[in-house]
Amino acid sequence: MDKIEKRIAELRKRINQYNKEYYIDNTPSISDYDYDQLMYELQELESQSPSLFSSDSPSQRVGSDLDNSENNNFKQIAHRYPMLSLSNTYSIEELKDFANKIAKNTDTIINYSCELKFDGTAICLTYRNGLLVQALTRGDGSKGDDVLENIKKIKNIPLKLKGQNYPEEFEIRGEIYMPFKSFDKVNKDRMDNEEKPFANPRNAASGSIKLLDPKEVAKRGLECTLYHILGENLNFNSHSQALEAAISWGLPVSEHRKLCKNIDEVYKYILSWDTKRHELGFPTDGVVIKVDELATQKSLGFTSKFPKWAVAYKFQAERQLTEVLSIDYQVGRTGAVTPVANLDPVQLSGTKVKRATLNNYDQILAMDIRIGDYVYIEKGGEIIPKIVGVELSKRPIFTKTVEFPKFCPDCGTELIRGENEAKFFCPNTDSCPTQQKGLLEHFIARKAMNIQAGEATIKQLYDKAFVRDVADFYSLNKDMLLQLDSWKEKSADNLLKSIEASKNNSFNKVLFALGIRNVGEVTAKALVKYFKNIDKIASASKEDLEKVEDIGATIAESIYNFMHREDKLTIIDRLKKAGLNFEDNSNEGLISEVLASKSIVITGNFSISRNDMKALIESHGGKNSSSLSKNTAYLIVGEKAGPEKLKKAEKLDVTMLNEEEFMSLLNNL
Repeated sequence: MDKIEKRIAELRKRINQYNKEYYIDNTPSISDYDYDQLMYELQELESQSPSLFSSDSPSQRVGSDLDNSENNNFKQIAHRYPMLSLSNTYSIEELKDFANKIAKNTDTIINYSCELKFDGTAICLTYRNGLLVQALTRGDGSKGDDVLENIKKIKNIPLKLKGQNYPEEFEIRGEIYMPFKSFDKVNKDRMDNEEKPFANPRNAASGSIKLLDPKEVAKRGLECTLYHILGENLNFNSHSQALEAAISWGLPVSEHRKLCKNIDEVYKYILSWDTKRHELGFPTDGVVIKVDELATQKSLGFTSKFPKWAVAYKFQAERQLTEVLSIDYQVGRTGAVTPVANLDPVQLSGTKVKRATLNNYDQILAMDIRIGDYVYIEKGGEIIPKIVGVELSKRPIFTKTVEFPKFCPDCGTELIRGENEAKFFCPNTDSCPTQQKGLLEHFIARKAMNIQAGEATIKQLYDKAFVRDVADFYSLNKDMLLQLDSWKEKSADNLLKSIEASKNNSFNKVLFALGIRNVGEVTAKALVKYFKNIDKIASASKEDLEKVEDIGATIAESIYNFMHREDKLTIIDRLKKAGLNFEDNSNEGLISEVLASKSIVITGNFSISRNDMKALIESHGGKNSSSLSKNTAYLIVGEKAGPEKLKKAEKLDVTMLNEEEFMSLLNNL
C-alpha cells in the first residue's frame, strides 16, 4: 500500500467514525471546520487517484443518522425522493467558482435564494389532503426513521394546513432546531441531575427527536423551519414562489431569506449575517445559496451526494485568546468535583466570557492546561464557552502542571475516584454542606417534587438548621419560616401549601427526587414500572436491579448501596409517614394482563415500529427487557433479527415467536 492509498484508507476510517459520533451518538469529538478539512483532503486525494475510487467512501455518501443496531426503536421508511446533503465552503472565491460553473451550464438569468443555515437536524414532512401523515429523518439519504409521533409534539409544525389551495400530496423538508432559551433550560436540568450536558443545540435537537417518549419531546422546546418543497405537478416556477405558498398554508418558513441577483449581493448578505447572527435566538452556522429558478435546478441536476444548484457557505466559529487566571473546583449534589477555569474576561459572540468548564481532570491533562497559560476559547454551538487549545508560544517559563486537589474544597474530606470514573468525588454525602444543599435543591426541583422555593431559601433553611435532609421539609411550620430574612405570612403560607401539594406527586417523581446517584427521571420510571413499590426496590439484589431495562451494573450498585444505608431508609420512612407516595397503583393503558410478570425481548424489525411493539407488550402487562436470560418468557423475532440473540435464545431454551405468532398469542389468551 503506497503513501496516498494508506492516507485515503485512514481518512475514510476517521471520517466514518466522526460521522457516527455526529449523526448517531450526537457526541462529536471534532469541530465542523476540522471535519470539513479532512473531507476536502479526502476528496482531493481521491480525485488524484481514480483507481482508488469507492462508492462506499464517505465522500460519496450522505452521513447517516440511522442506528441499525437492535437499540433502534423507529421504523425505517424509504424516501420518495433522495434526501441529499449540501456541498459547503468557507471561501468567497469558491462561492464565485460555484456561480461561474452554473453560468457556464445555462443561458438563462440566474437569481439566488439566500437563507440562513439553521444548525439542527434534517426532517422530511409529508402532507396528504392537508394533514401531516409522515415525518422522516434524513437517515442515509435513501431511507429514514419515522419520527412522526415525536414531530407532532413540536408546536410550530401544523398537523393540518390552512386554506384550500395546497397540493393533494407533497413533501416539505427543513430543520428541527433547539432555540438557545430551550437549550439553556435542557442543559440546566441535565447538569442539575449531574448528567452530561449537550455540547451544542444541534446535538440536543438531534437527540430529542429520537426520544422514545413523545411527551418528553414536547418538553424540549424544539422548533422547525422549512425550506424545500417536492411533489408531483407542483405549480411553481421558482423556489421563492414555493416558499411563499408554504407560508400561506401555515407552514414555518424563515423570515430571514433574501432573493439576490448576483454573487456580490449574496456576499453582502453573508457578511451582514456573520455579525447579526449573534443577535438571533437560535443557532445558525452559515448561509445556504440556491438557484431560485426551478427549471434551472432541474437542468443542473445532482451528484451522488449533493445538488449542483445549491451550496452552503459556513461561518467559522469565533475564537478568542485569553489567559487562565485560576482554576476553581465545584462540588455537585452527588459529590462530583468539577474544575472550572477563571479567565481574563474576553468578548466572544456578543457576550463577555470569564469562565469555562473543564469537565474533568483528564481534560486538563490531555490539553496540558496550566494556570497562566493563554488559551483559545470558542463557544460550542455559539453558546457554551469551551477551551479548544493552548497557545504554547505564550506560556510563562515557570508554569506547573495542574494537580487536582486531594481533599474536598468544601468539607475537607479526602476525594475518591472510581476505577471507571472520569470525575473525582467527595464521599462525605452526610455532612458536606454543598452536597446537602444540592440534594435539597434537587428534591424541590420542578421535575422532582416541584416545591416552590429557590436556592436562596434553601440556603437560609440550611443555615438555620431547619432543613438538613429532605424529610425535614415536611416538619416545617409557619413560625420557622417567619424567622427567615424578609419573609412575611403570605410567603410562608405559599411555601407550606406547595409542600403539602407535593404529597400528591407520583412514585416515580418521589424516587427521582431522592437523589440516588445515576438515577435520573427515565431510570426512576423504569424502576417504578418494574418493582411497583419502594419495599421491593429496597429488598432487590443487584442482579434483580439489573433485570430492569437499561440498568447496568453501575446504576444497580448505586441503587443497592442507597437502599442499604440505614440513614437513607430512615429518611424514606419519615417521608412515608409524611404522606408521600411510594407505591405505583397505575394501570393506565393496560388492555389485559395476559403477559403479566413475563419478561419479553424483541429483535429485528416489525410491521409496526419497535417502540410501538414495546408499548403493545406493556399494554398487556409484559415487561420489556433488552437482554435475554433464563427468566425471559418470549423472544419476539422480526425481520433482520440479531443472530447473537437467536443463538442465545436457543442456548437458554427461550420460546421464540414471530410477529404473527405473537399477535395470535395476544388474541387467544
